[in-house]
Amino acid sequence: MAPEARIKVFLKTSATALCAGAVALSSFSLGAEAARRHYRSHHHHLPELPAAPPRALPYPQLPLPLEIPGAQYLPLAWADVKGWGDDNHLAAYKTFRASCRPINAQTGAPEPKALGASLGEPCRVAKSLELTDDARAKTFFEENFAALRISRLGEPDGFVTGYYEPVLEGSRTQTDVYNVPVYRRPSNLFVRGYKQDSVSLPNKGPVYRKIGRRKLVPYYDRAEIEDGKIAGRGLEIAWLKDPTDLLFAQIQGSARIKFDDGGTVRLNYDAYNGYPYTAVGRILIERGIIPKEEMSMQKIREWMAQTPDGAKELRRQNRSYIFFREVNLSDKEEAVGAQGIPLTAGRSIAVDKSLHVYGTPFFIEGELPIDSERAKTPFHRLMIAQDTGSAIIGPARADLYFGAGQDAGRVSGRLRHAMHFVMLVPKSLDPTTRGARLPVPDPRPSEKIAKLFPQTEPAKDKPPAELQSKSETVAVAGPVPLPVPRPVIEPVQEPRRPVKNRSHRQQ
Repeated sequence: MAPEARIKVFLKTSATALCAGAVALSSFSLGAEAARRHYRSHHHHLPELPAAPPRALPYPQLPLPLEIPGAQYLPLAWADVKGWGDDNHLAAYKTFRASCRPINAQTGAPEPKALGASLGEPCRVAKSLELTDDARAKTFFEENFAALRISRLGEPDGFVTGYYEPVLEGSRTQTDVYNVPVYRRPSNLFVRGYKQDSVSLPNKGPVYRKIGRRKLVPYYDRAEIEDGKIAGRGLEIAWLKDPTDLLFAQIQGSARIKFDDGGTVRLNYDAYNGYPYTAVGRILIERGIIPKEEMSMQKIREWMAQTPDGAKELRRQNRSYIFFREVNLSDKEEAVGAQGIPLTAGRSIAVDKSLHVYGTPFFIEGELPIDSERAKTPFHRLMIAQDTGSAIIGPARADLYFGAGQDAGRVSGRLRHAMHFVMLVPKSLDPTTRGARLPVPDPRPSEKIAKLFPQTEPAKDKPPAELQSKSETVAVAGPVPLPVPRPVIEPVQEPRRPVKNRSHRQQ
């Protein structure tokens, strides 16, 4: 057969095969319309193929039951929540009702988070329930919430630390003994999106020093502030004895300062200088000064007291600096959390505000050194998210609030432990119920279609002719198959004609 005839037969056969292939591809979910367009672009001289009817999406655009970035979760029955029946549910219920007051007063669009405004429903129920016994409080949580085991993606447990409200000795004026200033927020501190007199600026993101009307530069860090960059501007709320006292008051986010005349001032977090928090305890561990298993707030204090020059350098490793505001609270009231209500010792926790909603109940279970440094005290307690902190990051990360004073400080200062976290999700967001409404995936393609278009991955260390066996075939996503390349046909050699000599410019 002449070369021209062989080419015509090959093209006709290839066209027939490609037509069949394009139709089969539509059944294989590779996109019939895309295959048709691809085919026509390479074979525009062939007859037009009929367009495939539009195919419905295999997955309707439905929201997932619950989305918490970086988290993994597992629905649990209440009987499977270890220690659930041993807690004081009435104490947890009273703390939850306290969080419900600002939740019930909220107006406007809900926060763009997993729980959104869903806590409003159980809060409306709690508003009308004046419970006085533990059994009814336990029933309330079981009837209005679903239990969800939660942790960071790829990790089995969550992580807890502790915090408290320091009670410090201070003075209203500077003296030789009291010479460490406690500053309120400076007027030249600026955060984009907030007015300079806004209450409780965010504890994350950049913070600037405003110069004139337009110029913005990063705010002073801890070393610059300790060296007096904002001194003498009337920003001093009080004066303390020891810079270590101020450092730990800033880490805790609140403090009570008692004066010689018997008066007291209560301080709460108001703003920070824009630098990320650096844990001084971690630096001491990395330098081999304090072993990790012995690390506690008390150990840090002891080392700083014994090494004043080293303490100054260590403080400045944490460039973050906290400014306070005075709050009108009596000594009988607890510190106010970020939700705007007084915290409850032993029931309030600080969580990652970028992921969670204030008022969310978390059941935390495990063992903690509460009775002593070496103790393994069982801890199974329903806690309520009412606060936040710059070091609290992640879906299963909490700071447990233990109250005010030295005893609370000793307990909270030795907590750095992995614990089980169970988040209580309102029944309206029960992921088990909502997940059942999601459509199931499309059925797998038939064996006939699968054989027509095997999705194989060739062996990397073998020549192309030696493909994997059937048992090694792996399903992989790939583009629409391209047409078989045309055969290479050697041109017929024709006798060369004599060429006349040409000038160099013509060549």
